[in-house]
Amino acid sequence: MYSNFLPQMLPFLVILMPGFGATEAAVLVSTFTITSSFAQPLFGYLFDGPGRRWMFTLGTLWMAILLSLTGITHTYPVLVTLAAFAGLGTAAFHPRASSLVNVTSGDRKAVFLSGFVASGNLGFALSPLVLIPFFKAYGLHGAVFAVIPGAVVAILLQFFAPRGEPTGKSSPALSQVISSLKSAAQELAVLIGVIALRSVAYTGLLALLPLYLKADALSDTEVSHLLTIMLASGAVGGIVGGLVSDYYGRKRLIVGSLLAATPFFFGFLFTEGVVSIILLGLAGAALMSNFSVTVVAAQEAIPANKALAAGLSMGFAGGLGALAVILVGRAADIVGVREAVAFLFALPLVAGLLALWMKNRAADRLQRINRSAAKTIPG
Repeated sequence: MYSNFLPQMLPFLVILMPGFGATEAAVLVSTFTITSSFAQPLFGYLFDGPGRRWMFTLGTLWMAILLSLTGITHTYPVLVTLAAFAGLGTAAFHPRASSLVNVTSGDRKAVFLSGFVASGNLGFALSPLVLIPFFKAYGLHGAVFAVIPGAVVAILLQFFAPRGEPTGKSSPALSQVISSLKSAAQELAVLIGVIALRSVAYTGLLALLPLYLKADALSDTEVSHLLTIMLASGAVGGIVGGLVSDYYGRKRLIVGSLLAATPFFFGFLFTEGVVSIILLGLAGAALMSNFSVTVVAAQEAIPANKALAAGLSMGFAGGLGALAVILVGRAADIVGVREAVAFLFALPLVAGLLALWMKNRAADRLQRINRSAAKTIPG
């Protein structure tokens, strides 16, 4: 929910801050994403070793505190600064969390990680339903109370999160990390490109779709409902994607889902009523069904550095996409929000075509069958 906090403020900032347009919206949302994304590989490297548990818990509380202060900020530069520093909190959380999921999920890594990601996407989806009515009732100043759930979660993490070390007894040497990255450079480059393109589409839609829908004469409530449908469908799609990749392989799921997302998005753009809503839900599901699968694919590429892999796939690649969103926001001010949204709708198709160059590994189901067969052969 915190990761989708700032986009819910945008319709109100348009009214409260003179000169606040698509460029400012894109910069604000992207700033949070950029700092959280580019810092994740660093936190991932640190979390590939023991200790430093306090960073995991403090990061969550840090993010909650800074985001709660955004509602009482009256100047745009201060708002962007708070967003930038708040992003470091989520950067500290995700590598450790995803690494713990990976090492505790046995040979169903994509399935369990999809559950982890789906939980996050569910919170993402609930943000418009919770925050937009809250801001309408109490104004943006009510954001100060947003620190409460973050403090509660930080306490839960401190006392109830698994205490085992995710990936080893000591931090890997930098030379070992560099060697792992070099050996998987081509595979990681394709993955990072795919994730970056998906991130441009996803982050860009978070920033520009509310503005497009508002310009289409929809109320704040209607906008929140449509965003929730897209994001909630993405959460469901994430679970389905993990299950499908378990049976048919990561590459097939990633390519197929991204290629399907673009037609669904354009179907939403050019239809009305129930059909339009259904297509938006299908588009969100297709776009996000490969999220956890790309993380697992990166962890398989550099298996000795799982938290770093998570930082690269969930963080660095997403940060590259978020940087590009700023340019998309500027373009929206020049050529129009509708045209910019159409451009974002086309990006999953490009990402799907790039994913054709991914390395094709056997599906988890086939690996389990092969291991079982090997155990039955007399040695």
